[in-house]
Amino acid sequence: MHYLLILLIISLFVSAVGWKYFIYFFSLGYGYGIAALAIALVALFSGSITVPTAILCLLLFAFGCRLGTYLLIREKKTAAYRKILYDPSLQKKKPIGVIIAVWLFCALLYVAQVSPVAFRLANAAEGKAVNEVWAWIGAAVMLCGILLETVSDAQKSNAKKQHPKRFVDTGLYRIVRCPNYLGEIVIWTGGLLSGIGASLATWQWIIAFIGYLGILYVMFSGARRLELRQNEVYGDNPEYQAYAKKTPILIPLLPIYSLAKYKWLQA
Repeated sequence: MHYLLILLIISLFVSAVGWKYFIYFFSLGYGYGIAALAIALVALFSGSITVPTAILCLLLFAFGCRLGTYLLIREKKTAAYRKILYDPSLQKKKPIGVIIAVWLFCALLYVAQVSPVAFRLANAAEGKAVNEVWAWIGAAVMLCGILLETVSDAQKSNAKKQHPKRFVDTGLYRIVRCPNYLGEIVIWTGGLLSGIGASLATWQWIIAFIGYLGILYVMFSGARRLELRQNEVYGDNPEYQAYAKKTPILIPLLPIYSLAKYKWLQA
C-alpha cells in the first residue's frame, strides 16, 4: 500500500502546476503527471518489471509527455487557445478550498488511472499469480489509443492552419467529432484491460474502475464543452449543422450526436 502513497505524493507535486493557472490542473498537470507516475512505477518495481509491463510504463510515459508538450506548444502558438486559457472566468479568483479540492481530486484521479498497471507490478512483486497475456493486450490497445489521439491532434492542427475559421470535418473527424477524446478513452481502456489476470483484489478493482469511470466522465464532459463552444461559433453554418447531425460526437456507430442537454456532464 505504501506505493500508492508515493504515487499520490508525486501526482500532487506535478499537478501543483495548476496553482499557476487553474486549467493546468487538467492539462499540463495531467499529461506530465501521468509521465511522472510512469517513471515512478519503473523505479518502485524495477525488480518485477517484465517486457509487457515495461512497454505499458513506456506507453504511459510517451502518452503523458506527448500530451503535455502538445498542450504547451498549442498554448504558445495558438491565439484561440490562449483566449480560452486566459478567459477571465477561468482566471477569476477561486476560494482556496475549491482549489485544494480540485488539486486533490486530479491527483487522486491520475493515480487511479494508472493503478491497474501499478497493481499488476505490485502483485507480481509479492509473488502472486500474474498472466502476461492481458498485459500485452492492454499495451496493444493503449498503443492504438495513443496513435488515434496523436493523429487526431495533428489532423486538427493542419486543418486549422489551412482554414482557421472553419470547423474540422476531415480525416478522423469524418468518423466522430472528437476523435482525440476517443483516443484517450481507448488508451485508458487498454490500461484497465492490463489489470486482468494480475490477481487484483476487489479493492484494487474498485480503484481501477473509479479511475476509468472518472476519465470517461472527463472525456464526455470535454466533448460537451467543445460542442457548446462550436455551437456558438458555427451554429448558424448549415454545413456545420449537417455535419453535427450525421456524425457521432464521441463513439463511432453510437448514435449520440449531442451532449448539450446533459447538464450533469458539466465539470
